Amino acid sequence: MTEKLVIIGNGMAPGRMLEELFEKAPGAYDVTIFNAEPRVNYDRIMLSPVLSGEKSFDDIVIHDDAWYARNGVTLLKGARVTEIDRESRKVTAADGRSATYDKLVIATGSTPIIIPVPGHQLSGVLAYRDLDDVDRMLEIARKGGRAIVIGGGLLGLEAAYGLKRQGMEVTVIHLMPTIMERQLDPPAAYMLKKALDDRGIDIITKANTKAILGTDKVEGIELDDGRIIPGEMVVMAVGIRPNSTLARAAGLEVNRGIVVDDGMTTSDPDIFALGECAEHRGVCYGLVAPLYESARALADRLAGGSAEYQGSVTNTKLKVTGINLFSAGDFAEAPDREEIVLRDASAGVYKRLVLKDNRIVGTVLYGDTADGSWFFDLMKKGSDVSTMRDTLIFGQSFQGGAPLDPMAAVAALPDDAEICGCNGVCKGKITSTITGKGLTTLNEVRAHTKASASCGNCTGLVEQLMKLTLGDRYNPAAVTPMCDCTDLGHDDVRRLIIAKGLKTIPAVMQELEWKTSCGCAKCRPALNYYLVCDWPDEYADDYQSRFINERVHANIQKDGTYSVVPRMWGGVTSASELRAIADVVDKFQVPMVKVTGGQRIDLLGIQKEDLPAVWADLGKAGFVSGQAYAKGLRTVKTCVGSEWCRFGTQDSTALGIRLEKFMWGSWTPAKLKLAVSGCPRNCAEATCKDIGVICVDSGFEIHFAGAAGLEIKGTEVLGQVKTEDEALEHIVALTQMYREQGRYLERIYKWAKRVGLDEIRRQIMDDAEKRKGYFDRFVFSQTFAQVDPWSERVSGKDKHEFKPLVVTGFSEAAE
Repeated sequence: MTEKLVIIGNGMAPGRMLEELFEKAPGAYDVTIFNAEPRVNYDRIMLSPVLSGEKSFDDIVIHDDAWYARNGVTLLKGARVTEIDRESRKVTAADGRSATYDKLVIATGSTPIIIPVPGHQLSGVLAYRDLDDVDRMLEIARKGGRAIVIGGGLLGLEAAYGLKRQGMEVTVIHLMPTIMERQLDPPAAYMLKKALDDRGIDIITKANTKAILGTDKVEGIELDDGRIIPGEMVVMAVGIRPNSTLARAAGLEVNRGIVVDDGMTTSDPDIFALGECAEHRGVCYGLVAPLYESARALADRLAGGSAEYQGSVTNTKLKVTGINLFSAGDFAEAPDREEIVLRDASAGVYKRLVLKDNRIVGTVLYGDTADGSWFFDLMKKGSDVSTMRDTLIFGQSFQGGAPLDPMAAVAALPDDAEICGCNGVCKGKITSTITGKGLTTLNEVRAHTKASASCGNCTGLVEQLMKLTLGDRYNPAAVTPMCDCTDLGHDDVRRLIIAKGLKTIPAVMQELEWKTSCGCAKCRPALNYYLVCDWPDEYADDYQSRFINERVHANIQKDGTYSVVPRMWGGVTSASELRAIADVVDKFQVPMVKVTGGQRIDLLGIQKEDLPAVWADLGKAGFVSGQAYAKGLRTVKTCVGSEWCRFGTQDSTALGIRLEKFMWGSWTPAKLKLAVSGCPRNCAEATCKDIGVICVDSGFEIHFAGAAGLEIKGTEVLGQVKTEDEALEHIVALTQMYREQGRYLERIYKWAKRVGLDEIRRQIMDDAEKRKGYFDRFVFSQTFAQVDPWSERVSGKDKHEFKPLVVTGFSEAAE
């Protein structure tokens, strides 16, 4: 019989527990979640990249609304629980919503510690625990000024980096002599402080806050030594305490946190505690890996099993772009311990291993953290390292005195070696899932195992495992370099552009270690497109990184002349426009006038130096560039529809014109052609276009992923909508999804095949929130994209491009 499972809290730990539970015992529970936050489950360890602008909220969502619906979960958003009635087995929220339970999981997380110094209640004093905190920080950061972060631990430094990236001046106040003293020894802390100083973050150690200054809002802080630091924001990042208030009020055993046994059971056998609110064997954990390990044990218990959580050994990584840091275990000095240290000052590398009885008990790595997972695995297992003592510090590949093939090193890892620390995924889980489910791409492995799906530091290891497991069957498309200038593929380059906040081509080439100084004809246009698309308001289009047609805004022909195609909205024209075209043909003696397949008029044989004058005359008649040369929207082909045709069901011409006027100017991975047919007779040939619309009596049937060039392919049906407004929104959202995910020069039908038709339909047709996000981002980018390039060139921009080379007195022999 189905039991009622109620969960208080919707963080990462209960989310992972439900994933495991649904896999082990599908349909065993009717699940209700009370979430105090007004949103779905998201990856809290990725809040720092959101604060720094490297990710958006959509990027860190773990379970969207569709996931809850698919699994039959009732998610109550904005429902803060105020009472647990154990006698009636009922949970009640502040707004009156309630639910009864057979089993209850308390996952209330933790609350930030706010130091009760004078002024701590002023507006502008913030904690750093959830998305609301990040939103408030960003709101203040938009006005500029200085942020003061109290606490130089992991969260405090990540907050400082994020606020610095948002344009604020930042000062960190830390009580101890060195930052991150719980995770780093003094040498590593020194190197980290130096790196943060280089990034413009001021760090004051051995400093104590006396008071926060201000009347109604923060104006600064005063230190014990009398120093005053002005500022507009104070972020408290001095620690957390388990949120056990509800459990205590319900009469459960509470110490520092809610006391649980190895099955995560509280003092009430039908109530469990999970996450940062739980205390297991006297320890409360605040890192995600142990929370996932305990979630796995609880899921097994709820499914009828007997799994036990034995506690965790944890490691730490700092999420600051460009700083590689790994720390695990106990690295304090003691008489019965020895240490192995490697320093490379020029390379900025510091490594330290602490050994006791020939076993690793602590690890600190700065600058080069590639072997962190291996050292951590040896430490967790208590492996005897005496036989590799002399080469241990150099890492796994150098055991035996000579470098090993990295693939051999990965192959030597045992099945229970942890590959993904964030999600607690071991080697055996990854390899068995690859073979069992026939996975061939990194995204598939991420989807099915969660490995590499959080911070991404283990991506290289996961890819090596895939290659090792699949051999020749490993999908090469996932790792094919974009050109000879780099070993990175298109997907990785684009991911890193966003993750590292790279906003110029030189920055990309420097940070991603291009092998050439300036790139090549393959990578420069691709990088230019990715930067235009990802940073529309910040990146200045580099026309020298475009192909010749896009550089001069006309198509070059075999004889060196150019063709000019003015835009005709939806294929509709007028007598005045036709007269203007005829005048241009006569004036410039255009040798060929051709009606195109996209319902426009092409003027062929125009000299390069005449292009600005041709555009000027066409512009006077109201024409803008038809962008027949562009990796972007070219045409929207239409039929006359219901306005004239006796078979027409909708006004296809009006919709086509509306789409074209809304979408023109945006760059896309490859050329994009649309069509709107007024009835199923399909006179506009919408079913072979990149995106097509078939008008029917009940609305608009949207098609996509067709091809009618070197490859012939009919479209796939995206879905049907009722109104023209809905059609516009869905088509624009689909285009933006393609813009953000497509590889440069990848047509939409190839992108759709790679991503998956069902996934595209899910995001565009089923997920209204995600569709709205795509739509809004396209609209935002259009504010910068809808500038007529012909008009710009007529006014003189890049005018040197259209001037013929000056003939000098040098002879061919002299040259």
